[in-house]
Amino acid sequence: MSDRGSRWDEVYRSKGADTVSWYQARPVMSLALIEHAGVVKGAPVIDVGGGASSLVDHLLHEGYADLAVMDLSDSALATSRERLGERASQVDWIAGDVLAFAPLKRYALWHDRAVFHFLVRTDDRRRYLEALHRASQVGTQVVMATFAEDGPERCSGLPVARYRAAELHAAFGADYELVESTRETHRTPGGAEQHFTWVRMRRVR
Repeated sequence: MSDRGSRWDEVYRSKGADTVSWYQARPVMSLALIEHAGVVKGAPVIDVGGGASSLVDHLLHEGYADLAVMDLSDSALATSRERLGERASQVDWIAGDVLAFAPLKRYALWHDRAVFHFLVRTDDRRRYLEALHRASQVGTQVVMATFAEDGPERCSGLPVARYRAAELHAAFGADYELVESTRETHRTPGGAEQHFTWVRMRRVR
């Protein structure tokens, strides 16, 4: 496991999945934008950094049949598998770093609410986009959230990048068109407010 994977394992072991600042019992914005994307329920969908997120539970309930969840943290993935019980066998669990992702298929939808804003180094963003390119094709939709321009400057002790919608789209370049964008005010389990920028993009070349 990478040092980053060990770090996030420690976060989940020390705090618990339902007390970390990004916890959502129902990920309303994710579900809404995935619905807007209109991908067929049998198409492959991946949640990047989705570890202990409840998004996969809701997508299974709504009938999505080809789901993958990727995370650096084995502990986060184990939390979701335990929570899902027998339904966990319906999900492809990928323990690893998205920056080195060598996908075995191309996905119709790529969801990320947890990773991209932690990539403050230009080289890491480049590697992320290369991985996305390997895992996608023309028509693939990207549902993405990052901290907004008035969001926190650090999360779990790490610096984060903050984006407006146009800036986030620009980071992905001309291969992706911006389809829609919005903002979300998220209330953490501790009662604080965090502001997120959301975009839905489509790969066009």
